[in-house]
Amino acid sequence: MKGLRSFLDKQEKLFKEGKLKALFPLWEAIDTFIYSTGSTTKSGTHIRDALDLKRMMMMVVYALVPTVLMALYNTGLQANLAIAAGAESTSWQAHVIRALNIGFDPANIWACAAHGALYFLPVYIITLAVGGFWEVLFAVVRKHEIAEGFLVTSLLFPLILPPTIPYWQVAVGISFGVVIGKEVFGGVGMNILNPALTARAFLFFAYPAQISGDKVWVAIDALSQPTALAQLKDPLIPETYTWLQSFFGFIPGSMGETSTLACLIGAFILIVAKVGSWRIMLSTLAGMVGMSAFFNAIGSAGNPMFQVTPMWHLVLGGFAFGTVYMATDPVTATVTETGKWIYGLMIGVLVVLVRVVNPAFPEGMMLSILFVNLFAPLIDRIVINANIKRRLARNVVK
Repeated sequence: MKGLRSFLDKQEKLFKEGKLKALFPLWEAIDTFIYSTGSTTKSGTHIRDALDLKRMMMMVVYALVPTVLMALYNTGLQANLAIAAGAESTSWQAHVIRALNIGFDPANIWACAAHGALYFLPVYIITLAVGGFWEVLFAVVRKHEIAEGFLVTSLLFPLILPPTIPYWQVAVGISFGVVIGKEVFGGVGMNILNPALTARAFLFFAYPAQISGDKVWVAIDALSQPTALAQLKDPLIPETYTWLQSFFGFIPGSMGETSTLACLIGAFILIVAKVGSWRIMLSTLAGMVGMSAFFNAIGSAGNPMFQVTPMWHLVLGGFAFGTVYMATDPVTATVTETGKWIYGLMIGVLVVLVRVVNPAFPEGMMLSILFVNLFAPLIDRIVINANIKRRLARNVVK
């Protein structure tokens, strides 16, 4: 490591003052990613905290590890189950598995993980390459540092995609999310919408055939299966998934959203590290429970979604994933303590409204978070103004 440190130090002058000056943000990103910055605050007017932006982003990455591992396993599991049931397996991933003599045994954890990795890794690599290109380009043009936030966005985006999404759509989607969802607002800390969800929403409405709320590809050519949410919504579709299967994540769906258990592990990491807001998570859960209990109470003869209990809403679709990793985004969420409760409640209520009342759209977490993202500044403004009025009233001289 000393040799690497010496090599980077020798290149510093070339990027700061030499011919590669325009690419200094790229050098700085590599240097500070590997080592802590050498810059220190000399005066006493700054708050010192061991958890800087980079370490905060890395804690989110660590919290995402359980969902990534589950994405690898479950994607391969669904593919191997489909093959075992007699589905065609002509994809290049299946050819690689045959060439490596790994097999398609659904009971073999490593066979499932290897098969799933062949779907997840290309999507992640494309996301990292294309999104990273836009990050570097804007940093160079604006002459500022490359923000570490993209490390999280580049991992979140593949996890909310179906496994067989066309690669060119991955590139288009992440380009839209980074450029339109973040950079046009000024970059990290200035965007009002979550970039990963913005990219996902763009793909959903632009290419609904590949990203559908009703059917999710399970990594096998010419085979799609109804999601558990679609099964609950349509009484003609037989229910084939138990609550425990949905909780652990052994169901079709977007690669990283299926396992509530993996999301709960991630939530624990984020809360203990004080990176994710437990207030937002808890209030989102409370909003979902309250709204779904309300629909359960009034019932409906023609809409079976009215009878879906809070326990099922918790484990289906992207509710757990969105609550833990998307709603708690510190840039697009509220920052006041009271505002966090209001923000989370609005998301929880709205996701159930979309799932239950809208007959054409079984999932609602993505739209709920993006919609409430727009109101986050207003919520904070109302809370702050209310606090100011309360303090002024308390200190009025009688």
